[in-house]
Amino acid sequence: MNHVLKKYCPRIDFESYEDFYSNFKIEIPDDFNFAYDVVDEWAQVEPEKRALVWCDDTDGKEEFTFADLSRLSNKAANAFVDLGIGKGDTVMVILRRRWEYWVCALALCKIGATLIPASLQLTAKDIVYRAESVSLKMLICVDDDYVCTQAEAAMPDAPSIEQRVIVGAPREGWLSFASLIEDASERWARPTGDAVPLAKDIMLIYFTSGTTGLAKAVCHNFAHPLGHILTAKYWQQVQENTLHMSVTDSGWAKFGWGKIYGQWIAGATIFAYDMDKFIPEKLLGKIEEYRLTTFCAPPTMYRFMLQEDVASWDLSSVENFATAGEPLNAEVTLAWERATGKRIREGFGQTEGPVLLATFPWVDPRPGSMGKPSPLLNIKLLDEDGVEVDDGEEGAICVTGLKESWPPGLFVGYFHDEQRTHDAVGGDYYNLHDMAWRDSDGYFFFVGRDDDVIKCSGYRIGPFEVESALVEHDAVVECAVTAAQHPVRGMVVKATVVLARGWEPSDELIKELQEHVKKTTAPYKYPRIVEFTDELPKTIGGKIKRKLIRNNDGID
Repeated sequence: MNHVLKKYCPRIDFESYEDFYSNFKIEIPDDFNFAYDVVDEWAQVEPEKRALVWCDDTDGKEEFTFADLSRLSNKAANAFVDLGIGKGDTVMVILRRRWEYWVCALALCKIGATLIPASLQLTAKDIVYRAESVSLKMLICVDDDYVCTQAEAAMPDAPSIEQRVIVGAPREGWLSFASLIEDASERWARPTGDAVPLAKDIMLIYFTSGTTGLAKAVCHNFAHPLGHILTAKYWQQVQENTLHMSVTDSGWAKFGWGKIYGQWIAGATIFAYDMDKFIPEKLLGKIEEYRLTTFCAPPTMYRFMLQEDVASWDLSSVENFATAGEPLNAEVTLAWERATGKRIREGFGQTEGPVLLATFPWVDPRPGSMGKPSPLLNIKLLDEDGVEVDDGEEGAICVTGLKESWPPGLFVGYFHDEQRTHDAVGGDYYNLHDMAWRDSDGYFFFVGRDDDVIKCSGYRIGPFEVESALVEHDAVVECAVTAAQHPVRGMVVKATVVLARGWEPSDELIKELQEHVKKTTAPYKYPRIVEFTDELPKTIGGKIKRKLIRNNDGID
């Protein structure tokens, strides 16, 4: 029995979804700290327990036990303190999937500093904005020339940054992470008194992708990792002492969902592949070579892997495939089942929380559905007046009951923005502004962002349903459905399509796709405009920028 998990969950085994939903609980100590209470705890009780298996595209390979990570994070914590980092200080980390990320994250957690993961694609302007927003004190970057050049260009306009640390090859003007920890002591004592970071303090800040304006600084407290017990154990279904892989860069909340917190609480070993570029054959090869037990990737990656002969790879070791990040089209999960014998279990959430809806172990995956609500979060579909809608009706996905109790894992507000925080979570519920409907069996089905829903000829058309119909066609790898102006109808449905290998754009193909949608879903939903593109515009977090497509078409 996993003693770490049992410390926070009085009961971990359940007979049914209803039993799970009604009786699952998480107990949060006032001074909970993931680095001490999970990683150091495993290191003390099972020091040789594998924590991380890492590889890259240049034949680099490393393995770390929990004892290794405890020791290395102690050294990093001492090095960071010597650089002036203390409780409450903010540190941005841009490290891709380098193994040093886990060491830095744990070290900052031990100090009580605030970790800010960030993407390699940030420009100098992005870095300045983030530095100004959170009074950034230290920057830790991988030895990527673009990243370092952008950081250096930002420095004159980001005076709060006192220290720059580089991971990898030395660079002039930067402190070497390897040298810092080599010279640092392995001895580190858990803070006491005023230096103790409390569960309610800010541990982590994610800057959202900023699809509709400047990125927001989403704050999570030190209790946040406990919320991801739901994500890891009960949706991804990670198992103790087996390899789990979530495909994501360390700059995104999906990394917290799948590559550190809930997985280590559950005692799983994290498998990290630091790929230079996503190549479907290479990823399939890693799954086969390392005999992964659980696997999670965005829907787009499943779609591109299905362009290969998936059945020719031995993926039999994987007991659970999962996905999140964008809605999963039904055809993709059915095609994956034909190739592997297993369906993909979908999960749904945001940067602002843990998994909110999912196909949990007792829930049979239903193609096209996100599954059922997580316990503790009181998920409801509400109309514009805050009233719960009936089955079959569209409503906004909301986390309710906030005045009664705060769900573990849910964000606690936006950094130093009281008005925006009040607007989002100052009432009884948090509105995600994602629309969905629920069937009579309690399954939830995604419709689209509230501002993505298309109003055409008196109908409300959710883009996801039309996109799902399109990707059922062999010619379509992925697509984005948006509203476009029409001189007679006002607004019509437009599809921007990325074609599969071997297909070419043509008027005949447009008509074929239109007829396909008419036969697959309600005829009035078919795209009257179809455009082909080599790739869809996406945020640096990988989400499709439907708003940008609309704006380019003159739609506000």
